[in-house]
Amino acid sequence: MRASHLCSLLMLTAVLLPVDAENIRVGYLVETRDPPPVLSNLDDPPEDEGVAGAVLGISDNNSTGKFSGQGYNLEVRHIDQGEDPKTALASMATDGIRFVLLDLETDTLLRLLQQPVPNHLLMFNIAAQDRRLRDSDCHASLLHTALSRDMRSDALAQLLLKKRWKRWFLVAGHRAGDEKFAAAVKRSAKKFGARIVAQKDWSGDFDARRSAPAEVPLFTQGPDYDVLMVADESGDFGDYLLFNTWDPRPVAGTQGLVAKTWGRPVEQWGAAQLQERFLKQANRWMMPRDYAAWLAVRSIGEARLRNPDATSSGIEGYIRSEKFQLAGYKGRKMNYRRWNGQMRQPVPIMWARALVSQAPLEEFLHQRNELDTLGLDRADSRCKLN
Repeated sequence: MRASHLCSLLMLTAVLLPVDAENIRVGYLVETRDPPPVLSNLDDPPEDEGVAGAVLGISDNNSTGKFSGQGYNLEVRHIDQGEDPKTALASMATDGIRFVLLDLETDTLLRLLQQPVPNHLLMFNIAAQDRRLRDSDCHASLLHTALSRDMRSDALAQLLLKKRWKRWFLVAGHRAGDEKFAAAVKRSAKKFGARIVAQKDWSGDFDARRSAPAEVPLFTQGPDYDVLMVADESGDFGDYLLFNTWDPRPVAGTQGLVAKTWGRPVEQWGAAQLQERFLKQANRWMMPRDYAAWLAVRSIGEARLRNPDATSSGIEGYIRSEKFQLAGYKGRKMNYRRWNGQMRQPVPIMWARALVSQAPLEEFLHQRNELDTLGLDRADSRCKLN
C-alpha cells in the first residue's frame, strides 16, 4: 500500500474528529495479498481497497456523532501474507481497541479463530466469503459484513429463475475460490429448482487472449442450456467467454452478470450520494471490500448513537439485538442474523455498467424475513450463536 496515500486518509479522519469527543478506536487488521497471475491485466486492484471504505465510515461516524461528543479513530495494522495474526490482534486488544475489522484471507482468519480471542473484542469479517465461517466454524466474537458465496449465488439464482433460465452450463476454474463458488452455484440450483445440465473445468491449456474466438465455441458446444455460469474468482478466463459461446447465451457468475456487495452502477436509494462522497475522498469508485468495511464502521457508530449504554459491551449488545437497523443505501434496513453473525443485506445484481436487479426478488418469500432467502438460513446453519 502506498504509505503516503494511507497517511493522507488517516490524517483526514483526524481532521474530522469532533472537539472534546469521547473517541472510540477502531482497529483494522489487513493481510498483504499477492494476487495470482491472470491472463487479463486490464484492472489493477487498488492498494487501499477496504481501508478507504473504513476511512469513509469513520468520517461519517464523526459527522453524525459530533453533536453528541462521540468521536472515532481508525488504526491500521498490517501482517504479511500467511503470518499468524494472533500477535497483532492481541496487541490491539492490549492497547484498548475493542472493535477490529479483519481484512484477512479465509485460512488466516480460521487460524485466528482457532486460538483464544481477547475478551471484550468484537471483530468484523469484511473480506472472507467462505460458507464455513457462517456455519461449522463460526465464532461468537465475529460478525460478517462481507457477503458469502452462497448469498451471491442465491441472488443470481433468483433472477435467473424469474426469467425462467433454469438450465445452467457450469464452467469452473482450478483455483480454490473457483471450486467454492462452483459449489455455491450447485447449492443454489438445488435450492431454487434450477438444473446443472453440464459442467466443465477450465484447463487453461490455450491462450484465451488470442484464441478464444476459436476455442470457446468448441468448449461450450454440446448441451442445450439457458445460461453459462462461470466460476473464476481471480478473473483469469471468465471475461473471454462472453460473446464467444457456441450458442448465443448470457454469461453469469463471477463474470458477465454478477451479484456482489457493491459496484459502480449502484445509484438508487440515495447510493449516488455515498458513491460521490467516496469518489471525492479516495479518487476512485467504491468496491465491495470498501463497502463491507464501511458497513462495519457504520454499525459501530449507529449502535453507539442509538444506544444509551455507550460502553463497548453495550454497543456490541445493541448491534446484535433486534433493535439494531442500519441504512446501507440499498433500499432496506440491515441487521445481523443472530444465529451466525451474518449481516442481512440486499444483493445488487449487475454487469459492468448497469444495475439489472436486486435480490431478494419479491417473488421469493420467507416466513420471517425475505433477506434470509439469501445464503444460510437458520435451519440450514450449524452455527447457533443465539
